[in-house]
Amino acid sequence: MPKVHVLDVIFQDQEEAIATYLIETLAGPVLIEAGPESTFPALEKAINAKGYQVADIQHVFLTHIHFDHAGAAWKFAEQGAKIYVHPAGLPHLNAPEKLWSSAKQIYGDQMETLWGDMQPIPLEQLVAADDQDVFEIGDLKLKVIYTPGHAVHHNAYKLGDDIFTGDVAGVKIEQGPVVAPCPPPDINIALWKASIAKLRAEQPKGLYLTHFDYHTDPEAHFDALEIVLDEWADFIKPFYDQQTPSEEIVPEFMAYIKEGYEAAGLSEKLQKIYEYANPSWMSVNGLLRYWKLKEQGRI
Repeated sequence: MPKVHVLDVIFQDQEEAIATYLIETLAGPVLIEAGPESTFPALEKAINAKGYQVADIQHVFLTHIHFDHAGAAWKFAEQGAKIYVHPAGLPHLNAPEKLWSSAKQIYGDQMETLWGDMQPIPLEQLVAADDQDVFEIGDLKLKVIYTPGHAVHHNAYKLGDDIFTGDVAGVKIEQGPVVAPCPPPDINIALWKASIAKLRAEQPKGLYLTHFDYHTDPEAHFDALEIVLDEWADFIKPFYDQQTPSEEIVPEFMAYIKEGYEAAGLSEKLQKIYEYANPSWMSVNGLLRYWKLKEQGRI
């Protein structure tokens, strides 16, 4: 079985918020996730520490196109790498202007500080990775599992008895709780639970989370994730029903999340890492949109 290394990209100078995974293969190193472009220097340093150069990585598999997962993919493409992504996400990496401008409306002046830059990737270097596809690179065999719910363009990748889950298995840092990243615009709880069922059916022994590291006991992990998905959605529902403005909901939701972290015994430091990995405020608009689409019968 190829060896897997956890590479911490040190997002915003914070450890344990965002991981990429370097897999050693007989055909050279393969990367799962690219992290944001803002952290590329730290990622390059981590790659060098494993005895490789950026140019050695000719295959990068992305779980989805959100900036914390895919923002630096173009830097590897510049070195000739092929970038693997779900077909629905592929056009956005070839022409990222709409993706970038949409995110800029959310992050404003913090856009470059958080995410750096994003440049187009030539179509000939983008590879569509669709459900149940299997990619063989040297002694590596990766199976694609299409897993929408967090994003319509989300894949997980199975290697042996383990799965690289992106965001579909949520966030869990150290021994903290499992939480659910619910940013707009694609949150769909029913689809997300169907994706969890797909992952359960694979009977994995471990999960490689982008946020963060390797975790065993997938069944307990998935149970906890399904509970928190319902709890967070149910917390937002009365605000949606009352048409409360999102800016009024955010402080209440963040207080609710902090209360949960404190009840779980998280230190202030670990709470801070969770917020870097999964900013609570972003889930407010994601879940408001979920309820709106559900009410309209569109999901």
